[in-house]
Amino acid sequence: MKAEFYENVGKRIQCRLCPHRCEIPDRSYGFCRVRKNEDGELKAESYGRLTSLALDPVEKKPFYHFCPGSRILSVGSYGCNMKCGFCQNHEISQRRAEWEYLPPEKLADLARQTKGNIGVAFTYNEPTIGMEYLLDAAPLVKRAGLKVALVSNGQVSAEPLARLLPFTDAWNIDLKAFTERFYRLHGGDLETAKQSIAMAARAAHVEVTTLVIPGENDGAEEIAALSGWLAGISPEIPLHLSRFFPRYRMADRPPTPKETLSGLAEVARKYLRHVYLGNV
Repeated sequence: MKAEFYENVGKRIQCRLCPHRCEIPDRSYGFCRVRKNEDGELKAESYGRLTSLALDPVEKKPFYHFCPGSRILSVGSYGCNMKCGFCQNHEISQRRAEWEYLPPEKLADLARQTKGNIGVAFTYNEPTIGMEYLLDAAPLVKRAGLKVALVSNGQVSAEPLARLLPFTDAWNIDLKAFTERFYRLHGGDLETAKQSIAMAARAAHVEVTTLVIPGENDGAEEIAALSGWLAGISPEIPLHLSRFFPRYRMADRPPTPKETLSGLAEVARKYLRHVYLGNV
């Protein structure tokens, strides 16, 4: 599938979908490992290639203030534009997994025919790296009278995000930390995440998740700064503080102490009205 959001730069392609702005040589992939330069044309290789599909409670995304008690058809592909050492879905985000092709029309039909379903949540891996599929599928889901939700790291440029927002109802965006150092370490950009949260909050329901990792982003001052910034957008934005457990490349770390998470929740509640603890 031909991609959008790029320009030719000599013999390379510069992808403009996310803050990496990858300059991709011929027959090579960008950072996300799904967008490929083929003879000077950018291809969205993961278009319609689904690795995961399940009917989930919306609270699992997590959404606590969006259609609570409902179930939503959750779909994922493969690839990501971050490289988090703590990723819980690294089997699909950090490598190509087995997939089945599902065109946008069939996804909308499946969502409409699934009993007890309120819509489609694009989740499991980073959905915005497959922006072309989102832009084709989301309007069809909306046209069927269903909801569209995304679970995202927020690493997407303003132009493609603005194209997508009118066809979405809810976002849960990871605000993984509140320092550039943390984001650089894991292949992301803090300012882009903040920009995405601010833009999405003007157009849709937004909830935010922060995984609290011991020794990395668990300082009270950092959580205060993060929560204060969110409150500047709206103190009504729900914040989910999740407990870290050893996994992937950070299997040598201890779980987040429950008392650390509880203490940080009290800090966040000085700024935000809805703060929740996850995986406790």
